[in-house]
Amino acid sequence: MTQLRILGIDPGLNRCGWGLVASEGSRLSYVAHGVIAPKAQQQLATRLHEVFEGLCAVMAEFAPHEVAVEETFVNSNARAALALGQARGVALAAAARSSALVAEYAPATIKKAVVGSGSADKTQVAFMVRRLLPTAGDVSADAADALGVALCHAAHGGFRRRAGA
Repeated sequence: MTQLRILGIDPGLNRCGWGLVASEGSRLSYVAHGVIAPKAQQQLATRLHEVFEGLCAVMAEFAPHEVAVEETFVNSNARAALALGQARGVALAAAARSSALVAEYAPATIKKAVVGSGSADKTQVAFMVRRLLPTAGDVSADAADALGVALCHAAHGGFRRRAGA
């Protein structure tokens, strides 16, 4: 059975978390994680470019087979939702550039896969990520969310396992 590298992305304009896990059959292992954090005072286009370049660098270094991206959570703040949508678009473009297969998951789906409840909060997700991937150490909330996205994709079988590869 071949190892499948899954990159999870928690898109954000201020802090874009990423987390990489390896899946071999039902065994999951931690590979790496990080946060891309452009300076808030920079122009929007510059910040989006930094997120794009940062994710492209991560993908070039780790060559994930599959990428999973958290879908946009829409709230009452239209401006914040638009900014998040732009960061998400950049993440999807970077993933497509890498030629990896790309999946998208709703926040409730990710929480249910990692914690067992779609209404779990960030601290519960981070706790379970640390339990499931103890070698990841102490991870920031954004990186924990990204690792949670990768774990969710693995729990849903990934593309290659579903295709029988």
